[in-house]
Amino acid sequence: MALSFIDAYNGSGFSVELVHRDSPDSPFYNPSESQTKRLTNAIQRSLNRVNHFTKNSASIKNGAQPPIIPNNGEYLMNISIGTPPFGLLAIVDTGSDLMWIQCKPCTNCYKQIDPLFDPKSSTTYRKVSCKSERCQSLDNTSCDDDGTCRYMISYADKSHSIGHVANETLSMATGSKTGSGLVSFPGFTFGCGHDNAGSFNEKGTGIVGLGASSVSLISQLDTSISGKFSYCLVPFSERKSSSKLRFGSEAVVSGAKSVSTPLSRNIFHPVFYYLTLEAITIGDKRLKVNGSSSSTGDDPGNIIIDSGTTLTLLPSNVYAKMESQVAKSIEAKPVKDPSGILSLCYNSTAQFKAPSMTMHFSNADLKLNDYNTFVEVAEGVVCLAFGANDDLAIYGNIAQAGFLVGYDLGKKTLTFLPTDCSKS
Repeated sequence: MALSFIDAYNGSGFSVELVHRDSPDSPFYNPSESQTKRLTNAIQRSLNRVNHFTKNSASIKNGAQPPIIPNNGEYLMNISIGTPPFGLLAIVDTGSDLMWIQCKPCTNCYKQIDPLFDPKSSTTYRKVSCKSERCQSLDNTSCDDDGTCRYMISYADKSHSIGHVANETLSMATGSKTGSGLVSFPGFTFGCGHDNAGSFNEKGTGIVGLGASSVSLISQLDTSISGKFSYCLVPFSERKSSSKLRFGSEAVVSGAKSVSTPLSRNIFHPVFYYLTLEAITIGDKRLKVNGSSSSTGDDPGNIIIDSGTTLTLLPSNVYAKMESQVAKSIEAKPVKDPSGILSLCYNSTAQFKAPSMTMHFSNADLKLNDYNTFVEVAEGVVCLAFGANDDLAIYGNIAQAGFLVGYDLGKKTLTFLPTDCSKS
């Protein structure tokens, strides 16, 4: 029997660094791109991500989990697998569940710059039995001839990852209050991919899921972190500062300016974290958000919070009213988005002034900063960082920037605290 995480870790709380994929410290960084080009690319990636959800909207309504587009996470983290630890830089995605990496032997793998993990080099690698509870909790698994569990993850763009479900020691570099070091969790379940192909980037080694399902990193660490994690995302313009992902006692968010809202789960779509958005105030005009267009489970919720999606996307009828009110509140004349992606844009002259905006979640009013509502998409052109989508409403990472966002899965609450994330 594998050790529990609580045996391996005393639960005092720890933090790890998150590097934005467009940071100079990221292997995905392209120094030849301008800041506005990077933003345009990030917006396009987030729309591609939503398009994959949209294509599978029937699956959402029928209770099936739609595929997540690979390599669309916006943040990277350093992790290690095995004994001795084998270092990896993997993509973090709050919209994914099972963590997987490329492993030797690779029968059909995409090109990867970094060395592949070799299970034979680790003394703690153990394949999972197909009769085990962990294997049974996963979708799309099968049994090998030796009775071990085999997984298959397929994506809407024909990408896939196929391999063995295994238990290993997961380690993370930590900047905890007790000092920097390596915190390890034995018996962590992950996918050791031997057949991986599609639209994966050669600089990426795999995906780390932070979603709400039972096999995600967060759920597997649940006991040792007391169901608590938080992050503080620096605004897009601040690429020299890294963000922090905190666990356990270090993830508790409190303070006089903090606000909390219920965190909901969808029994038919367990990977996502749902919130209820009741209204949006623009200037002095309050716009009501009706109904629950996304959650079909027993719990309420009409919008998911996702750190991997750039824009905030709302039902088209809500977005239309919002855009109209924003336009009425701005004296300057609209201009076209040079990229043709966003629909309400302005020249960022002295005449332009973004209206105040407050998101009214259940029991929590969140006043946004200007950088949460408008982004510079080209030199001298700023656009409203919101869009329309009728299949899935998403609270994206531009709107989350500048807030310490704390998840407490035990209390089922999400807490926001206005914070200078570059100093957090």
